[in-house]
Amino acid sequence: MSVEVSVVTEVTDELVGHLNRLLPQLSSSASVLTNEAVRDVVESDASTLLVATRDGALIGMLTLVVFAIPSGRRAWIEDVVVDESARGTGAGEALTRAAIDLARRRSVRSVDLTSRAARVEAHALYQKLGFVTRETNVYRFTL
Repeated sequence: MSVEVSVVTEVTDELVGHLNRLLPQLSSSASVLTNEAVRDVVESDASTLLVATRDGALIGMLTLVVFAIPSGRRAWIEDVVVDESARGTGAGEALTRAAIDLARRRSVRSVDLTSRAARVEAHALYQKLGFVTRETNVYRFTL
């Protein structure tokens, strides 16, 4: 009954259905994913979609984005979500550790992420794994 993490390499209707079940648990404004949208993520050189399974059931996901900028190779973790029924099983930790390992293998200098203030359990996990709060503001310009 352990959690297994794998990199998504193939987009199927079943996978997209599972992701569409998870995404609203992360964001109430999330759009419904299409196979094409998921394929864009999976086939991108910059992003890696990770999924967590337990007993064959998909219970979580995370996207790692790696990019080069003048100050070095960086990574960003996005769209981390574990199914409500599977929280506390180690899936979030397994996904995040796998992302950190992938970033390390890609010679990334740092890994960043953001997390809403209400996600207290997630904050505790990220701090346990060595993430530190940065004194910065995050700005968004919506197109």
